Amino acid sequence: MPAANLFRSALLRPALRLGRGLACVLAASLMGLAPLPALAGPQAPQPIRIGVYGPFTGGSSPMGISMRDGIRLAAGEINGAGGLLGRPVQLVERDDEAANQRGSRIAQELVQTKVAAAVGIVNTGVALASQHYFQEARIPVVTAVATGSIITKQFLPPHYSENYVFRVSNSDAIQAAMIVEEAVERRHFKRLAIIHDTTNYGQLGREDLEKALAAKGLKAVAVERFNLGEVDLTRQLQRARDAGAEAILTYGIGPELAALANGRAKLHWEAPLIGSWTLSMSSFIDNAGPNGEGARMPLTFIDEGTSLKRRQFIDAYLKATGSTRIPVPSAAAQGYDALLLLAAAIRQAGSTDGPRIKAALESLKEKVEGVVQIYDRPFSPGDHEAIDRLDVPVMGEVRGGRVIHAYSTRLRHAP
Repeated sequence: MPAANLFRSALLRPALRLGRGLACVLAASLMGLAPLPALAGPQAPQPIRIGVYGPFTGGSSPMGISMRDGIRLAAGEINGAGGLLGRPVQLVERDDEAANQRGSRIAQELVQTKVAAAVGIVNTGVALASQHYFQEARIPVVTAVATGSIITKQFLPPHYSENYVFRVSNSDAIQAAMIVEEAVERRHFKRLAIIHDTTNYGQLGREDLEKALAAKGLKAVAVERFNLGEVDLTRQLQRARDAGAEAILTYGIGPELAALANGRAKLHWEAPLIGSWTLSMSSFIDNAGPNGEGARMPLTFIDEGTSLKRRQFIDAYLKATGSTRIPVPSAAAQGYDALLLLAAAIRQAGSTDGPRIKAALESLKEKVEGVVQIYDRPFSPGDHEAIDRLDVPVMGEVRGGRVIHAYSTRLRHAP
């Protein structure tokens, strides 16, 4: 049976409840399809429309595509099990190209076309430029990838009575603390350089790194920056080396980080790279090659099947996409989990009304088994961050062209 017919067949059996293993197999065959159309006929239930946007083209696309396909996998499982409130889930997907203005226009469009909620967003700048449209419309948005510390804090009291922005990714405040801890406490470096890009993501990440260093009584010996698209970063590296840096703390996106690793090799400088989770991107690993070996970064999810749930997720993703690996495993896992949490809130709310979904997210009664962790009341009215450093994440390391656990530490509360 063609995949599209299988998809419709699954939706026409709302009473069906698949076992977990079979659901994963079904979802694997569904992923990668175009967003679900409304079924024809007067008796067909109208779909619940969920906005999904991120960079599906350009330098950030490994993150965006991974996130989108993780979200599609979750949507396939939900629809295969009968949908939500007796209605199928329809993903309304848009490519924001990692451009702030385009992301802003997409958010306006999604609000105007009355999506029940939105999930996605990869780039911090896009999040900050666009999520206020959902806030104003009282439509929940669950950020699955963007990590800027301010993202969930734009709409806090006393200036706002309600906050409609939630997050399932690892904030830069947590990442920066882990990066500095890795460099200072575990590896005993004291002279550290920060090299970051000039985007909102890189600038805010640099600020978080400086705060984390200050908490240890330290200050970077050099702070260097680069623009997106730069391919030769030897000048920034040379200045950092001349300042006596023992290690390099990074905040940027994969392609430019690869240029950083390659420039370091060109200078025959062995200072370790320790940075944000974007060092796990396929575009860093592939473009840096052996020069990226040993780079370390905090991650919520590492592509190692340490449990049945995770193994099923990885296998389903690879089968559906025809890939041999997930480009950015954390982005895929967080996208998957974000939609599962949103679905649980819609079930609890018994409605697609924005304020009711928001209230349900803040008081989820159902434990949600994701692939990053099992979520037990992940949000509250005063805390819209699902990731807590006490539980997640762990340190990853590039080794042999892939990311593995840097240490034997395993996630607590992992499925």
